[in-house]
Amino acid sequence: MPVLETDKGPVWRRRTTFASLATWFCYLIGVAIVVYCWELVSERTIWIFVQDAGAQAVDMATRMVPPKWSYMDILWKPVWDTINIATLGTGIALVFAVPIAFLAAHNTTPHPSVRAIALLIIVSSRSINSLIWALMLVSIIGPGVFAGVIAIALRSIGFCAKLLYESIEEIDTKQVEAITATGAARSQQLSYGIFPQIMPSFAGISVFRWDINIRESTVLGLVGAGGIGIQLDASISTLAWTQVSVILLVILATVLVSEWVSAKIRSAII
Repeated sequence: MPVLETDKGPVWRRRTTFASLATWFCYLIGVAIVVYCWELVSERTIWIFVQDAGAQAVDMATRMVPPKWSYMDILWKPVWDTINIATLGTGIALVFAVPIAFLAAHNTTPHPSVRAIALLIIVSSRSINSLIWALMLVSIIGPGVFAGVIAIALRSIGFCAKLLYESIEEIDTKQVEAITATGAARSQQLSYGIFPQIMPSFAGISVFRWDINIRESTVLGLVGAGGIGIQLDASISTLAWTQVSVILLVILATVLVSEWVSAKIRSAII
């Protein structure tokens, strides 16, 4: 903490004059950036529509009531497809994420260049949203559940591999060293020294990602990748708001159930 000498003795200050000026300058830059961004948004916004948004929202809400519960007969299969997309996509992602995580961790990778490639795969997977993956896959392999499964898998590989390789790097190396001292082979070091330490993390990551994928799978149908999103897109396109309300309630219930299941599994693991 800087000290300012005065006739009455030293005075303690939180910052020096230069540090205070630099802090206020940073605040000024931050405010200028916010104002500039607001001007860009304002130029691209039709404010007359925004002024009428409240009335339009109320009108839409009244059209959604009461929900058309008879539409549930059509929704059971799309809901099942959505759960399958999330589950299969998570499973496929874990199959690829585990070896990639071992290649990316600095204490298990065979070579720094291999680690760089593994990290590139992780970053590439995490940088592209599952909806974008679905858009590209629908164009390549056609619409349907299969495109949704692959999209979820491609998005989840980077997420799972990143968390898993961080867990591998945080293991207790003494256990591995003890097993190595017995003359154990590399495979035995992995089986008895590393895997037992990361299994709780692996289980938690798997359940957590599955819970996230349930949410993401509900919207993949908007681009033709299967699931309940197809019914949602069709209902919105035809202005069938009573059907939309049923779909939204079903999505909410599905997410709540998946959250409850994942919480129970995580608590059992811990």
